[in-house]
Amino acid sequence: MTEGNFVDYVKLKVKSGNGGKGSVHLHREKFITKGGPDGGDGGRGGHVIVKADPNLWTLYSFKFSRHFTAGHGGHGSKSRSSGAQGIDAYINVPLGTIVRDTKTNEILFEIVEADQEVILLEGGLGGLGNWNFRSPTNQTPRYAQPGRPAKELDVTFELKVLADVGLVGFPNAGKSTLLASVSGAKPKIADYEFTTLKPNLGIVPYRDFQSFVMADIPGIIEGAADGRGLGHYFLRHIERNSVLLFLIPADSLDVKKTFNILMNELKIFNPELVDKDYIVALSKCDLLDEELKSEYAKEMAENFKGIPHCMISGVAQTGLEQLKDLIWKTLNTPNA
Repeated sequence: MTEGNFVDYVKLKVKSGNGGKGSVHLHREKFITKGGPDGGDGGRGGHVIVKADPNLWTLYSFKFSRHFTAGHGGHGSKSRSSGAQGIDAYINVPLGTIVRDTKTNEILFEIVEADQEVILLEGGLGGLGNWNFRSPTNQTPRYAQPGRPAKELDVTFELKVLADVGLVGFPNAGKSTLLASVSGAKPKIADYEFTTLKPNLGIVPYRDFQSFVMADIPGIIEGAADGRGLGHYFLRHIERNSVLLFLIPADSLDVKKTFNILMNELKIFNPELVDKDYIVALSKCDLLDEELKSEYAKEMAENFKGIPHCMISGVAQTGLEQLKDLIWKTLNTPNA
């Protein structure tokens, strides 16, 4: 999935349908000169409905379509015939979409289940025909109700990526290289910071035709939770990942300090993130000779006791099978 096609934030204008007006009609036919009122009710206006679509991964479909309007209800007619209901407007969104009121920023609901449908705006009710207002003292009512007007709303859709594994690390830590190495994804890779400007998703094949989804999130810098760099804008994607994979490059001055900075940014943004399952991987190990690898292995064992960890190189394709084994084990044996 290319960066240009990844859209995770859109603003839309939605409008439901007007209710149809009730009919004012008096029954007339041969030999029945005063048949009484028989005006039908107006039809309900169309709803605006948000529907989950598991086949969608981004909000790209809204890039050029920002207005959604439901159909109007039909008017009532004679012989107590009700007007047709307005056609509902369905808005298909990927799982993990948050729907907000743009003006108040209030979260209206979230789409997290495969078959979920939520009525965002109800259509206007149809008006009652004059048949409903007959009484012993008013046998020929010559009035009916108008339909209720449509509702309008400005909404904001935000997407939090639903992935099994989220890559967390500083810019240029090798996240995109790892994703390209273990999946069919083709993220932009270059030797400079902030190469990744949008999240990238990849499906990682595993043994016995099994697989899991990995998300490459733009790099986090110190102070990201306070709005520095790009991390603040994309930290929300990490909230939906089942497992966090911390990538620390082998050329870091202090592996443990780098890990603590990343954990602190997550904690400031959302304290619940530190309770997730996580794995630590030392990346870019192709830069190390055998002696340095041995020293780093000892350091990793001391600093990350009880935490799944490994040493990998996306370029040299080393340690990747061990990493996938750790991820699969963590995904299927989560913390209590």
